[in-house]
This record gives sequence, structure tokens and C-alpha cells, in this order.
Amino acid sequence: MVPDSSPSADVASRRPELYAALAAADRWLDSASTRRVPASTDSSQVARSFAEVLPPQGQPATDVIGELAAAVEPGLLASASPRFFGWVIGGTLPAALAADWLVTAWDQNAGMRGATPGVVAAEDAAARWALAALGLPSGAGVGFVTGATMANFTGIAAARDTLLASMGWDLDQHGLRGAPELPVLAGAQRHSSIDLALRYLGLGRPVEIPADRQGRMRADALASALADIDGPAIVCAQAGNIHSGAFDPFGELAELAHARGGWLHVDGAFGLWAAASPELAGLVGGLSAADSWATDAHKTLNTPYDAGIAIVRDPTALTRAFGHHADYLLAGVLPDPHETVPEMSRRARGVPVWAALRALGRDGLAALVLGMTTAARRLADGLAALPGVEVLNDVVYTQLTMALRDDDATAETLARILAEGVAHPSGSRWQGRAVIRFSVSNHATDAAAIDETVAAVRRALPS
Repeated sequence: MVPDSSPSADVASRRPELYAALAAADRWLDSASTRRVPASTDSSQVARSFAEVLPPQGQPATDVIGELAAAVEPGLLASASPRFFGWVIGGTLPAALAADWLVTAWDQNAGMRGATPGVVAAEDAAARWALAALGLPSGAGVGFVTGATMANFTGIAAARDTLLASMGWDLDQHGLRGAPELPVLAGAQRHSSIDLALRYLGLGRPVEIPADRQGRMRADALASALADIDGPAIVCAQAGNIHSGAFDPFGELAELAHARGGWLHVDGAFGLWAAASPELAGLVGGLSAADSWATDAHKTLNTPYDAGIAIVRDPTALTRAFGHHADYLLAGVLPDPHETVPEMSRRARGVPVWAALRALGRDGLAALVLGMTTAARRLADGLAALPGVEVLNDVVYTQLTMALRDDDATAETLARILAEGVAHPSGSRWQGRAVIRFSVSNHATDAAAIDETVAAVRRALPS
């Protein structure tokens, strides 16, 4: 039975600070689709609204919320706008947003299932549903982390510990000093979060494997590189190139890695969700053959920040890397959530993941992902029809990269788009050129938003 969610008449008087926050949130959400997308001021201007020194006297909570909203709102990026395409920042589904508010109100430390069984059960359900939707092994271990950077860290940590153990090295006892060499190989167009994870784990820079024009790792080049390595290696593949949306050939890469006793990890920050759409299944062939996967829920799934998901085929590999016990902690039959991620204490960030999946259902999730891809293709068609615009990638998923005749013209166009504020792509460099990137990552981006964006780019083109 669903409990009554209607607020009692006296809630506003009993919890005025929550009503003040609701009013500020409602005002912001109401304006997101129509306001100027970039922030209207910079951080130095916003900083002037905050006292340099902590005042000696406090303020009532309601006043604090009002002061905070007034100071911060001018510096907010309207990333919830259907015309926001910067970096890869998703929108937020209403159910996920509301669930996130509950998570904050409940204020549960989701590290121990015996202490906070309610939120842990919800996270377990979210993990189960996510594995099924992505076509990954039902018995895989799942950990909820801050984002894909830590999801990559978590998966590669499991790989490091497992492969070193297979070579007879006790990492817990000896650390990395004197350990057998454990090479890591990754595509030349990998995301930088892979390099961060490797740095954090003491594994150093990866061996770079050449990529094709769309950024896909070349299996033949990986085979050549592995032939020069004695022993197992970690191979880091990519589901969704940041510029092209392209997907590596997972089946071939897995076969090559496993033939040498190695491990295939897949960075799928936004691209892993392509597996949830039957129409996009061709992009992710062989995905389930990998050993670990990393993704964000706050990108394609449209949960609030922050929500990353680390998935490892062998759940004992996760607990080998992160499991620990102390006399004061509760211990149960099943591993606790804190034994599958780097954090001992964390908020129940898997609860909004559950809410998003429950609100969508399997069909709705597939439609969400395909809808973003359809919008990206419509955007590509519109931009390609503009004079002087070149779409540089095959638009197979949610990413689109364009450029003009030279770097100066491209930079000028981007600056004009952002100055007008109707739409918000982001800049980058790809294939030796200055480019403008569009990442379609919001459930609210519809045909009208795409057409308005094409019109904004048209107005920004140099004469």
C-alpha cells in the first residue's frame, strides 16, 4: 500500500525551511526550459554575495535558504534545459528528483544493510533491474559510486587485485612495491577518467592502442600490442566515444584479453545504456563478454548528481578489492555495500536510480535512450544543411561533433552561440581541429528544442 503523500495543513508552519527550499526549487525548475542556458554571471561575481568571514551570529533556517538561493541562482547553469548539450550532463526525471529529496530527508548511511535495510533493499533492486536492462550477468556485483570516474576506479581496482592474485602476489600484504608488472592497454581516444583511475591505483599510464577515425579501438592493433606482453593485462574499452559516440568492438577485445588470462573493462559512462534499446543493440555487440563495466546514471538515465554504477562480473573480485571488517561494524551473510565501493560512508545514491527505472519501466527506458539518439540524428541533419557546417562523426548514438572551415570560424561560432544563450554546446578539439560538441542527454530534448538549436547555430555562423 502506498502511503498518503499529501502534506498536512500545518507542515508549512512546522517546516518553513523546507517550504522555502521547495519554492526556490519550483522557481528554478519552472524557468529551466525558457531561461538563458549559460549562467548569467561568473564565480567571482557570485562569491561577492558570500561573507568572507563566518558571521558571529547565526540566522533562522528559512532566511539561510532565501539568502543561499538569491546568491547562487545567477550562477546556475540551466543544464535541465532541453537545449543544453554541453559535456555529457543529463537532465533529471521527476521521479528521480523527488526520490533524491527523500534520500536527503531520510539521511541514511547506505553502507551497512543491517543498519539501514530500507535504502539498501531499494539499491539492491536498482542493481538487479540495471543488470537486466543492460543485458549483463545477473550475478554480477554492483556498487553505487559518485560517477564514472570512481566506477572506472572500482572496476579497474577489482581487475588489478584479481590479476595480481592470479600471479601469486598478495597485494594486501605487500602493496604494489615489487609486484609483478601488470600492463594496462587503452584506446588512443579513451576518456581521461581512465587515466585518473590508473593514477589513483598506482598503475601508471596505459599503453595506447590506435583508434580508427571514429575513435574505436582497433582490435588488430590490440592483438599486436598484446603479442609483445608476457602475462595477463588489463584492457580498457569504451562504450561511447566523447566526440563521436562510437563503440569499441567488445567481443573481439574480450577474446584477445581473455586469451592471455587478462581482463576487459568497459568505460560506458553514457554509452552503456545503449544496451537497453533493442534498436541500438548492434552498437554493443559482445558487451556482456567483458569483466567489468562503469556507467553513470546521472547522464543517460537522467538521475540527479551524483550517481555512478560500478559492475563487476565476479562479485568476489569487488569484495577482494574493497572488503574489510572491524569490530564495531555490523556483519551479515551477504557483503555490505561498503565492501563493494571505495567509501565506507555514503548517501543512498542508488535510490534515485531505482526511482528512475521504476518510473520508466523497460519500455520507457528503451524509448528514453532511442529518443536521445533520434534527437541527435535530427540535430545532425539540421546542422549539416547549414552553410559551411561539417558534421565530423557518424551519428550512431547521442553525440555530435561539428566544425567550420577553420578553427577561428569554429571558435567564433561557439562564442556567439553561448553569448546568445538559447542553446549550449561545448567546445573541444578532435582530429586536430577545433570543434563544437553536442551531447543529447536530456529526456526533455524534443524536436522543437532541436529545431530551435539549429536556428541558434544558423544565427551564430560567421558571415
